[in-house]
Amino acid sequence: MDLEVAEFELRRREIGVSSSSGGMPNTVPTDGRQRQRARRPRDVALLTLILASIYAAIVLLNPWAIHMGARWTPLLIWTGSVMLVTACGSNPLIVTLTPSPHSSRLRLDGLRPTGGLSGWGWLCTPQGKTVRLRVSGTIYGAWRSTDGALMEFRLIERIRNFPAIQDGGYVDLFGYWRGPELAMDDRGEWSAPFRFGLILRHASLTLRSGDKSDFDAACAATSRSPSGF
Repeated sequence: MDLEVAEFELRRREIGVSSSSGGMPNTVPTDGRQRQRARRPRDVALLTLILASIYAAIVLLNPWAIHMGARWTPLLIWTGSVMLVTACGSNPLIVTLTPSPHSSRLRLDGLRPTGGLSGWGWLCTPQGKTVRLRVSGTIYGAWRSTDGALMEFRLIERIRNFPAIQDGGYVDLFGYWRGPELAMDDRGEWSAPFRFGLILRHASLTLRSGDKSDFDAACAATSRSPSGF
């Protein structure tokens, strides 16, 4: 009897059938895994091609986006930090700017719009609290770089993202790039009050390249100053 069982097992192995696979040849799942492995390089190549095409389209439509603030910005992002000066005092601010498909279609200062802007930012209150901001705007008269271009954007307080988006106060800023600096003011335009009683009227700033550590240090210093409340 043992001899018959041994012969039966030998035949099963010869024809490539496994008792654990329900009578199906072992080569079927192996072939499937081989096809998946062969498909992965093609999928990666296709994804890379799609991303490269999107990047090329953005740069073609917004060539200034790779040279913002007199800097080489191949990632299409520029970050600046500054003290935002208002009628009520000064508040540390940091913003990131990146090209956007959405922009104004109206001329400003006689210049036609050449691209849209979007991004995020943070504003530090006198109490040392940070207010998250959404940035939306337009750039005018720009081509190969932002130098000499007019930029207009709105800083919008983002109160909540989920489950429903809720925005709060806002302020509109206008200004021209001069090399690595962007000098802006609100041109006397109306602004809506932020939370914490923060009102940004007669606002002005000169944005320069900076990072989150610069903003955090300025915010900490503001909260420790006697004028903080």
